[in-house]
Amino acid sequence: MSGLAVLALLAWVWLLVGHGRFWQAGPVLDPAPAGTLADAPPVVVVVPARDEATHVAACLGSLLTQDYSGPLRVVLVDDGSRDGTGAIARGIADPRLQVLTGAPRPAGWSGKLWAVAQGIDTAADAELILLTDADIVHDRRHLTALVAKAERDGLDLVSEMVALACDSPAERALVPAFVFFFQLLYPFVWVNDPLRATAAAAGGTILLRRRALRRIGGIGAVRAALIDDVALARAVKRGGRIWLGHSALARSERRYPGFADIWQMIARTAYVQLGFSPLLLAGTVAAMGVVWLVPPLATLAGEGGARVVGLLAWAAMAWSYLPSLRRFGLSGVWAPLLPLVAAFYLAATLGSAWNHYSGRGVAWKGRAYRGSGA
Repeated sequence: MSGLAVLALLAWVWLLVGHGRFWQAGPVLDPAPAGTLADAPPVVVVVPARDEATHVAACLGSLLTQDYSGPLRVVLVDDGSRDGTGAIARGIADPRLQVLTGAPRPAGWSGKLWAVAQGIDTAADAELILLTDADIVHDRRHLTALVAKAERDGLDLVSEMVALACDSPAERALVPAFVFFFQLLYPFVWVNDPLRATAAAAGGTILLRRRALRRIGGIGAVRAALIDDVALARAVKRGGRIWLGHSALARSERRYPGFADIWQMIARTAYVQLGFSPLLLAGTVAAMGVVWLVPPLATLAGEGGARVVGLLAWAAMAWSYLPSLRRFGLSGVWAPLLPLVAAFYLAATLGSAWNHYSGRGVAWKGRAYRGSGA
């Protein structure tokens, strides 16, 4: 136990000091000062929507009331909805809104990206394309802030981790850790460094420059990706600059009221993230065991030096979690419980692998993607 405790502490020292300051709750995209965009470029917003009747009106309403000085159009692609999503969208009387009925999905495309591709096809007049989900509500200053960031820093892609719902007991226990673990996988400092290969985006908000899209061969270059935001960011960063941060101007209205809902959200793509690799799965289980589980076990069950070392590692872990908790307005008393949260995520990752090998694959909104080719 003492050897594992020392290994865990060394891992946490490296994570805190040498892993891109992943634990920071930043950077944050703030509103742009008035008059920032003297000559605002045309923007087309593409919203893929499948069974989003609960959220679509609020999303489109927030987009159509943007305080943006340039030309703006919104294209919603109704991706085979069965709950009246398209009808609700068509009931919004605004000449800047176009509602498309999505064509059948070709082989080799994920449903969302096929819907996005159809929306992009209508955006030939736009220098910038904003991809956003149908459950996102945008502050009226949001688009101006995104475009100002892209123009000021010469970026090909600007993306944000929008504010996530954190109201139910399950959300308070698990959602801040979702953002925390995402930052651990893709430290934002490294993503934003043009000299590093690390690339990621968050699908709720992606502002994309058309010339970058042409350079990578269009959205079809990542057409089969199930973690499409990260795949798109990787493709764009190979020849351009990208930026990823937190949003103070957009929030997701999607709720995960129960622990089972969050389990399903994690299990849907966790094994995809590991490339359907048993070796990577085994390595992930071992690494997560050392980093997240050994510190509390050594503290509670160890003796002498092992207990002290385990307590130091546990304290470092809890401290690293505090900025994420503050971002969600939660008390620091949740921080020492992070090993339990990590155990839940580890179990859901194993559940994701079980779904794959039992033939259930990846399922989302009535669609199933099976096999490593997905």
